[in-house]
Amino acid sequence: MTLLLLIGLALTGVAVAVAGRALVLSRQRMAASISGIERYGFTSPGVVEDDESRSALNDLATFVGGSLGRRFGVYREAQLRQDLVSAGLYSISARMLFGYQVLCGIGFGAVWLWVTITSNANTGVIILGAVVLAGLGWVAPSAIVRRRARDRLRQIDYGLPELIDLLVVSIEAGVAFATALVTASERLRGPLGEDLRLANQEQRMGLATSDALENMLARCPTDMMRSFVRAVVEGERLGVSMGQIMRNLAVEMRKRRRQLAEERAQKAPIKILFPLVFMIFPAMFVVLLGPAMFQIVETLGNR
Repeated sequence: MTLLLLIGLALTGVAVAVAGRALVLSRQRMAASISGIERYGFTSPGVVEDDESRSALNDLATFVGGSLGRRFGVYREAQLRQDLVSAGLYSISARMLFGYQVLCGIGFGAVWLWVTITSNANTGVIILGAVVLAGLGWVAPSAIVRRRARDRLRQIDYGLPELIDLLVVSIEAGVAFATALVTASERLRGPLGEDLRLANQEQRMGLATSDALENMLARCPTDMMRSFVRAVVEGERLGVSMGQIMRNLAVEMRKRRRQLAEERAQKAPIKILFPLVFMIFPAMFVVLLGPAMFQIVETLGNR
């Protein structure tokens, strides 16, 4: 019995050592890849070291997502990757996001089961609540990513006219288009500036300007970005004056922004109607008709 216990402890120690070695090797390879990228000129400002608990949770989510994805093939990796790129979450992979969906679904359902079982609730309520919360946990991570992607793409569309104005000023001053992009990326802030700086890094690593802009369009697939990239690519291909193209494009994008603002203004009354009917009107009816109803009840009661 003692011999079996010692053998079990030894095997447990070997398994822990092998797992730790694998984790350290993966971190070393990642650090070597990052250092190699930095040698080629890519720098990421404001990099913060994650704590060990968060990195361990990310590793667990990646493992769960990779294992279940390979076994069942139930998630759309390309769609998840596109949502993550549009949201600017370049450090999160599609498998990690799928793993977080699985963990959140299991975690929410398990918490509900633990809370309701300890409170001696009805069995039907326990099962129904567990299913509903598991579904919410499954949907929540992808919904958050999509919401962030929509907000980020909206900010990029809003900043495109300013980018085009900077490009027009730089090009008409005699600056080349690639240099004008670099100057504009240094002045712009927010998601549009980040994507421009990433496109400039791709150009420094040997990619053509048109290819870098096509990659930026793949990261930000909006109508205004598509018009901008297509105009630049066609202008360079046909040899047309880039300054005139940028001026016409700026006018078109401002018209499109005005149309979007008018569309939102027209949708506002319909959106206000729901809180008005379900929240404001009931309170007004209670305040206005409540005393009258009490008087009617008292009058009928006295008769």
